[in-house]
Order: sequence, then structure tokens, then C-alpha cells
Amino acid sequence: MAPKGIHSFRSPARGSNHMVVSGHYLATAAGFRVLEQGGNAIDSGVAAGIAINVTMPQWTSLAGVAPIIIYLADKDEVVTISGVGRWPKAATLEYFRDTYGEIPIGVPRSAVPAACDAWLSALELYGTMTFEQVIQPSLELAEGGSPVSETFAARIKDFEKFLTAHPGSRELFFPNGKPLEEGQNFVQKDLAGVFRKMVAAERASAGQGREAGIRAARDFFYKGEVAEKMVRFAQEHDGLLTMEDFADFSVKVERPESGTYKDYTLFTCGPWSQGPSLIEVLNLLEPFDIRSMGHNSAEYIHAVTEAIKLSFSDRDAYYGDPEFVDVPMEGILSKEYAAERRKALDPARAWPELPPPGNPWPFQGVDRPAARGVIATPRRQAVPDLDTASSCAVDRWGNAFAATFSDSFGTTPIVPGLGMIISNRGGQSWLDPDVPNSLGPWKRPRLTPNPAIAFKDGKLFMPFATPGTDAQVQAMAQMFLNMVEFGMSAQQAVEEPRFVSYSFPGSYWPHPYYPGLVQLEGWIDRKVGERLARMGHEVGWWEDWSWEAGGLCGIMVDPTWDTLVGGADFRMECSAIGG
Repeated sequence: MAPKGIHSFRSPARGSNHMVVSGHYLATAAGFRVLEQGGNAIDSGVAAGIAINVTMPQWTSLAGVAPIIIYLADKDEVVTISGVGRWPKAATLEYFRDTYGEIPIGVPRSAVPAACDAWLSALELYGTMTFEQVIQPSLELAEGGSPVSETFAARIKDFEKFLTAHPGSRELFFPNGKPLEEGQNFVQKDLAGVFRKMVAAERASAGQGREAGIRAARDFFYKGEVAEKMVRFAQEHDGLLTMEDFADFSVKVERPESGTYKDYTLFTCGPWSQGPSLIEVLNLLEPFDIRSMGHNSAEYIHAVTEAIKLSFSDRDAYYGDPEFVDVPMEGILSKEYAAERRKALDPARAWPELPPPGNPWPFQGVDRPAARGVIATPRRQAVPDLDTASSCAVDRWGNAFAATFSDSFGTTPIVPGLGMIISNRGGQSWLDPDVPNSLGPWKRPRLTPNPAIAFKDGKLFMPFATPGTDAQVQAMAQMFLNMVEFGMSAQQAVEEPRFVSYSFPGSYWPHPYYPGLVQLEGWIDRKVGERLARMGHEVGWWEDWSWEAGGLCGIMVDPTWDTLVGGADFRMECSAIGG
């Protein structure tokens, strides 16, 4: 039953036929427009995602990353699209260690852009509309402009030194030599020009069918003028990308990873993301009487935080591009392994540092020792900068879509003439050859974005996703538990105060690590923080509803009425529309 006294601060969006939720209100409107025009959830989710690439360049890029998970109702099947790029074929660990001694800010960390291919692959394979139809709202936003939000304006000021050092970034975000201000109309003519040329490529191949037209638009990006400009820019700025890298790249359609929590089944992207760690966290927590602990009690926060530490220790020790490393996914996600791993979770005492990884190999029938794990050296520096946004959609036919997309303007510059950055996702790799997620030629960095879809008793329950780097899995687990254990609606679940552990190396270089630290949002009871400190946690406090705790988006299928309920987190600019 729902906790007494918990009410939503925002009226939940509801829909009888379809719904879209995303990280920006104009993007949500774009996705809803497509649904109202007869498009399906995939058309809508892609439209919303690209619109966010336009309206939120401080968080995302069309040339960034975009992992996608899709439920196809007619086939009762879940698929994922690996929207993460690859390191250039010329990128080697030795080159970065000898040349830089790190993974530097700037173009050298660029990977092949994946978001554009992910959007168009989803549209081609599972959508119903043309690229021109889906891109129209974004084209209008790029050409006509969109108002600069408070967070957008703040990020420009935060990164003023970096942005003004690069002509493309300076011209776009500092017109007339002054930073864009909140409320100012932001026009992106170069990006609009890319959209129009992609549409022209689609039209030229339209006679061969919808799919061929979309493929032609995609090839213009990866084999034509866009790739040429990006490669030229990269090579002028010490990057390693080549035309061959662009031409040979494509995202992959893959089966998801899956697990259960009581009557629920969850699907995530594979170990090229951190997605499966959400399943391991819930496996670890399943036997606990979560409800009796009380929502956001010290006992509850402790249990979830310790499960996160154990799961993330395994994440860092085993996850990586499965084309290059052997990931014991079957073992990690098994209930038997969770029972063994749970022995390391003390309900009364916190791990003061990163726990050692477990050994999942025997749980998939392999006689092999546990991984060494990462060498976690405490790094006391500012919590790493966050980026990313998300979109979710459900249509009248029961299809569902969730995507988490990223790559901000703060670590790689805008390419002049294109109005977008080149993916900076290489920054989530390691330079330690013994870490599965180490840098390597043509290897996909294990990235943080990880959309998910949940089912209850075999029926669609909720697509959901959030930005927030290493906070993503943590926020998603709390949203899910708020709903299934504490009876909250989707909107209530995203509003409740959250907590985030940093007691592990962060995913972004230089992998900052804060042993024992758990951050609590300000309106969690201070006595809870005191109790956690006595249990061994180092407790930090955020303001109320901190954007660092994520910006959740989700759509719940109401099991009583078979209608849709949106959850849109106001920690960021999320919004929901149903119809």
C-alpha cells in the first residue's frame, strides 16, 4: 500500500491511447505530434530523441550515443540497439598512454558517432514513418529556434572557457560575443542544413521504398559530407577518426539481458552498457522485506546502497564490449550468484570502500577464478559532470520504446558547419589493460546510458530511463522499488527524494572515487543521515530535488484500467503528454 501523506507535486499525465515522456517539453511535444499523426512508439521516441539533440546540446548530440530498447507487441519481443560508437581503428592503449598519459578532454577522445545510426536504424527496422516526417519537428526547432532554458544558459557559463576556445562552439553559443541567455531564441542553421540535406538524400531514394530512403539519409551522414567534415575536423585537432571508421561503422540489433524481481521481468541493454547491473541490484534486494523497512529509512537506504556497491564492483570487474572481452553475464544475473553475493551485504554495516568483485564464473559452469577488479585509488575531486537525456513512448498498439542518449558540448567542440560535436564517449574507457573496459582499436567503450523495460506477469508494465552517469541505475532502481514495493504512481515515484552512492570509481575518466560516500537529497530526514553515518557511510547532502540525482522518464501501464500514466522528473526539464 502507498505510504500515507505522499502526494504528487505535479499532476500525472494520463493517456488512453498513447503517451510520450522525454527530457524536454518541446521534444515531448514533437513525439506526441508524431503519435497523433499515426506514428508508432518507435517513430515517436525517435522524434523526441532527435528533438532533444536540437534543444539540449548541453546534454546530447545527434553525433553522440543513443542506446535504445524496444518492445514489439505483435511479436511479443524485446530488442535493443547498441547505440554506442567505437574507438577509431588507429586508437591504441599504448598511443594514449605514451602520448597523453590520460584520456584527454577534446577531440582525441572522440569515438565514431552512434546516435544518428541508432535513431535511423530504429526508424527503418521498427518505425512506420519516413525520416522526413519524423525529423520535421526538429527541423522547425533548429531553423526557427527554441528558447534557451535556465539549465542550458547555466551550462554555457559553466563551460565558457572551453566553449570560447573553439570557433565552432563560440559562434554557436556566444553570438555577438555574448553567451546565450535564458529565454533567448536559439537558432541552429548549420544543424538545420544537415537535416535538410539528409531529407534530400532520402527523397532521392524514395522510389525504392521507405526503408531505402532512410538508409540513404543515414549514408549521407556516415559516408558523405557529414563524415568528411567530421574526419577533417578530427584530424586537424589530434583526433584519430578516418573515413574508413565512419564507412565501416553500424549499430547492432541485439537481444536484451533479462532478469526477474518477484512478479516482474526486466529487460536491459547488454554489458556494453551498465544496464545489467540494474538486474543484479534487484536480484540482491529481492529476498529483503523492503516494505517493512519503510521508504527512505536508514535501513532501506543502506540495503539499496550496499547492493549498488556490490553490483558496481562486478560491473567494473567484468563489463565491457562483449566482442572483445568474455563477460560472464549468465552467471552475474543468476539468482544463485545473487544468493552467494548477498553474503557480502551486511545489513548493519557499510562497506567503507569498493567491495571486491564476486566470482560469477562457476554459476555458468566455468571453472575460472574471480576477476582482479579495478584498482580503486581514492580521488577526492568534484563529482564528475553529468550529461544525457532520455525519451520513452508507448503507442495504441502496445509497442514501447525507451532510449538514453548523450554526449555534451563540454568536452569536445562543435564542428564548424555541422552544429554538433563528435561523440566524446571514449572518455568512459580505462587505460589499464587488465580492466575489461580498457581502450582498444574498434572497441566500444562500456557506457553509462541504459534504458530499460519492465513487465508484470508477462504484460507491459513500464519503459523507463534517466540521465545521470553512474546515478542512472541507482535512480531507476529507486523508481522501480517506489512503485512495486511502496505502491506509488509513476509520477510520485520520480518525485520522491533520492540517494546516490559514489563509493566506486566513476565511469568517466579520470574515474573519481569517493570511498563510502552516499549523497542524500535535502528533504530526507536528517536523523536518517545520522543513522547511516553510524552504520559506516560517509554522508553528503544535496539540495532538494538535485539534478545530480537524475531526471527520470517512465510510462506505466495502469493494470486496473489499461491506461497510461507518465512519470516526468522535474529535477530536470522532463515532461509527459498522453492522448
